[in-house]
Amino acid sequence: MAQGNKGVKAKVQQLGSNLSSMVMPNIGAFIAWGVITALFIPDGFLPNEQLASMTDPMITYLLPLLIGYTGGSMLHDQRGAVVGAIATMGVIVGSDVPMFIGAMIMGPLGGWCVKKFDEKFSDKIRAGFEMLVNNFSSGLIGFALAIIGYFAIGPLVSILTEWLGLGVAAIIRASLLPLANIFIEPAKILFLNNAINHGILTPLGTEQSVETGKSILFLLEANPGPGLGVLLAFTVFGRGAARSSAPGAILIQFVGGIHEIYFPYVMMKPLLFLAVIAGGVSGTFTFQLLDAGLRAAASPGSIIAIFGMAPPNSYVAIIAGVIVATIVSFLVAMVIIKSDRSEATEEDLAQQQAAVQSAKQESKGQDQETEATASGNVENAELHKVNQVVFACDAGMGSSAMGASVLRKKMKEAGIDIPVTNISIGKLEDDANKLVITQNELHNRAVQKAPSAEFVSVENFMDSPRYGEIVERMKNETTQTQEQETTSTDTNETTDIEGLTLENVKHIVFACDAGMGSSAMGASVLRNMLKKTELNVDVTNIEINQLDDDGQALVITQKELYDRAHQQSPSAQFVTVDNFMDTEVYEEIVDRMEKQS
Repeated sequence: MAQGNKGVKAKVQQLGSNLSSMVMPNIGAFIAWGVITALFIPDGFLPNEQLASMTDPMITYLLPLLIGYTGGSMLHDQRGAVVGAIATMGVIVGSDVPMFIGAMIMGPLGGWCVKKFDEKFSDKIRAGFEMLVNNFSSGLIGFALAIIGYFAIGPLVSILTEWLGLGVAAIIRASLLPLANIFIEPAKILFLNNAINHGILTPLGTEQSVETGKSILFLLEANPGPGLGVLLAFTVFGRGAARSSAPGAILIQFVGGIHEIYFPYVMMKPLLFLAVIAGGVSGTFTFQLLDAGLRAAASPGSIIAIFGMAPPNSYVAIIAGVIVATIVSFLVAMVIIKSDRSEATEEDLAQQQAAVQSAKQESKGQDQETEATASGNVENAELHKVNQVVFACDAGMGSSAMGASVLRKKMKEAGIDIPVTNISIGKLEDDANKLVITQNELHNRAVQKAPSAEFVSVENFMDSPRYGEIVERMKNETTQTQEQETTSTDTNETTDIEGLTLENVKHIVFACDAGMGSSAMGASVLRNMLKKTELNVDVTNIEINQLDDDGQALVITQKELYDRAHQQSPSAQFVTVDNFMDTEVYEEIVDRMEKQS
């Protein structure tokens, strides 16, 4: 029974992560809609009937289509995104309410359907018909799903949305909404904050805002008061590393809106869960009592973003709610911290974080072997071949962005010129020359997305000693790496097949401007040739701008496109052709690969 409960929890967490991953990349559009609404509606700061006419089309069409497009791309890249958007249009037109929930259903469904079609039929398409089949399959699958969405999914989601709205209204009327923070605050600290806010509260709050002009739901998770109270208590009454680091964390949390910064402080002393719960409940009670609300989601949960999304008649109520939440959280945290006379050293903090991470992994059904794998020691990573560092988390924002900034600064000071970015796990691409930094509990999901990459796992994106280890190792290997890059460049510029080393090639990529047309036909021809051999090599076609740097790839492109392709993938080997349908070149490649295998 316990194992079954763990499996259910893991599935719920994965569902929440997927929902937030569809909304988070499009938060900018929600904010744009909120700003237009705040400024130009009749009750806004600068009433303008013409500009206000954008609000309805944006909430009805733009926002759901963006969610559907993103949901489709999560499953099957560009083709999945297009089909997901077409399918979403069906539920939009087939209902009378904003179709955020419908988009979260139809977008991934569209991506999944076209992915399954490609898996089944991609190898059966005759040469020369790839573009025709790809375009018509996307159109016909999207057409069928749009019809289903119009007649079935849209009406069902409309009914569900109405029920949810009535339920939320009933909870608000019964003054029970503050009790939601009993679940929201602990769930935030277990890194479900994005799933709760952007997967659940944002869609429901947006629909409520359309009807009433604002929604209290936008404030439930975004309220910075509970975290601020805990950090203030550590600043005044804490000891050791926790006290010295808390003032800096206050600025990041309250002004920057990165709530993850206070999570380790609560994890270090689990009784502090009571402090953030008490702060959240009291803050929401104050918001409800004074009729506070926001016009759109405030992301990140910065006090600046909150006021930017607030109507003028809610300013006082919001200030009161944040202050009450801060005071209550501070007082409860004060009692807990003062009653614990131990000094919070950096070692204590790390041990507590490790214990919490272990408990989280157990709750997701991971065994001890998985935990060992998830450790991702720096010593085990082959950093000499890394030409890109990627921080990967559920949403690709928040603490991972801050971690990327910390490492980027350290690498710049050390004179290491390697790009450092942050991204959501759902958008990770496999690349043997990539170093992926992720949290321990997300390690397995990241490995599934990028099995060839190098990995380092951390417990806290914002303060990990492993960044220093990474920089030190990279710095020591800089000279060796530069020599390897020089040798690699000399090899790459050889477009003569006789000069290629093909025994380690795992991917053959046809690269052209559009990634379709003749390059797709050339890929099909070479793929059919390789099928007659025992060579296990993947053959794909792609547009040049989507090329990834891959030392195990052979890129086939036209001569005039070589420079652009080489800039995108400097570690790959290249063959340039005048015509993608030059079968003699492909015969030479296959023959040489067989000889070298």
